[in-house]
Amino acid sequence: MEFAELFGYAGTVTAVSFMIPQVWKTWRTKSVRDISWGMLAILFLNCIFWFIYGVLLDRAPLMLANGVAFVVICAQIALKVRYRSNP
Repeated sequence: MEFAELFGYAGTVTAVSFMIPQVWKTWRTKSVRDISWGMLAILFLNCIFWFIYGVLLDRAPLMLANGVAFVVICAQIALKVRYRSNP
């Protein structure tokens, strides 16, 4: 493994981790009032674009980070839809 790849995998961990606290809080509180659809849409597109970029460059850290982050963001979107009527 190259030294540069270590930073790629460190980025993978942080990219995957950044939305997990929000998903957990949403699931626990059942409140989505403060979560913006705009933010979710941008994060969703961001993951798709970076994943495709990783595929085109054949870079595992990019594909892994954005594939898993995509799943986490989809979970947040599902919670936003599910709890949209909660105050």
